[in-house]
Amino acid sequence: MPLFDPADFRLPHGLSHVCAGGETAFLRRHDAAFARYAEDKSAGAAGRDRQDAEMERARALVAAAWAAAPGDIGFVASVAEGMSMLVESLDWQPGDVVLVDPDEYLSVVAPVALRHRAELRFAPMAEPEAVARACTGRVRMLAVSHVSYLTGRRFDLAALRRIADAHGALLVVDHTQAAGYLPIDAPLADFAFSACYKWLLGMTGTAIAYWNRARQPAWAPATAGWFSVASMARPDYAAGLQLRPDALRFTRGNPSHAGLYVLASALDYLAGFPDIAAHVQGLTTALHARLAAAGIASTTPADPRLHGASVCIAHPEAGRLCDALAERGVLAWNGRGRVRFSFHGYNDLGDVECLAGALRGLLG
Repeated sequence: MPLFDPADFRLPHGLSHVCAGGETAFLRRHDAAFARYAEDKSAGAAGRDRQDAEMERARALVAAAWAAAPGDIGFVASVAEGMSMLVESLDWQPGDVVLVDPDEYLSVVAPVALRHRAELRFAPMAEPEAVARACTGRVRMLAVSHVSYLTGRRFDLAALRRIADAHGALLVVDHTQAAGYLPIDAPLADFAFSACYKWLLGMTGTAIAYWNRARQPAWAPATAGWFSVASMARPDYAAGLQLRPDALRFTRGNPSHAGLYVLASALDYLAGFPDIAAHVQGLTTALHARLAAAGIASTTPADPRLHGASVCIAHPEAGRLCDALAERGVLAWNGRGRVRFSFHGYNDLGDVECLAGALRGLLG
């Protein structure tokens, strides 16, 4: 049975929606969130106060889910923006090293790749011993996704934390492929980010930025805007500007209030389902078993302790395969030479059977 009521979502009729790793179906309750935002936006200064109050409510909900303090939570437009702000804030020197997985996502890698003073070095993050061996020279940062977008592999963040500590390096984590179904222990990282439009059931335009103030109390971004400055009084530019004391210094201009109304609505909904990980991994293991029986190889580890909510298969014509699956009633996600099948609480074993049958017909 589905964990969520499928009627709560705008699920396309007659299709198996197994592409949560790309985009989840939208909650119908967000209609009310949009309407509240529209009313508050139209209500002058009092309405803006209510918008800011909803932002603070979203911060508190994220903090509760991430084992963090609300002051450690800020918001950016995307993971790429947050990662770029972090990278631009550091005083890079020739010889500095950043370690990433060879298949890490672009939002994590691209901001580092353009910092020409830093050496971008690759190590398989699934193998902590190999990462430790790669830590030679002046390692400044280990940057990693909690779960790989490409293979669905889950990484051992606690082991990577120990390696980072041994070398005085930052651990930076992208939780996008984990937040919303896996437990998030944000304090393992120095900084962390997550998009909100996947398992968190939010929308694009708002992403979470986590700053571990206990580990990195002196951190400051290299750029700022009116929202990231502490005082709303008339500024005395000659005296200098003071940044907000918490993670809202990540938020340079108006946050996406509409996106935050939706995020708070989504987090309220998700809070009613403490066993999402068990549900989705029941479906991933069932799919793995059916793929193995059909002789279809997966690049995702079969052990649920080593993967998230996705199962991936490599295919040289992934786009055509994804289109063919859609013609057979299955909405999957393709890209970079693989097709990814991702489950959420609105999926059930019927979706697994539908998908497995379609794959047997296409690849068997």
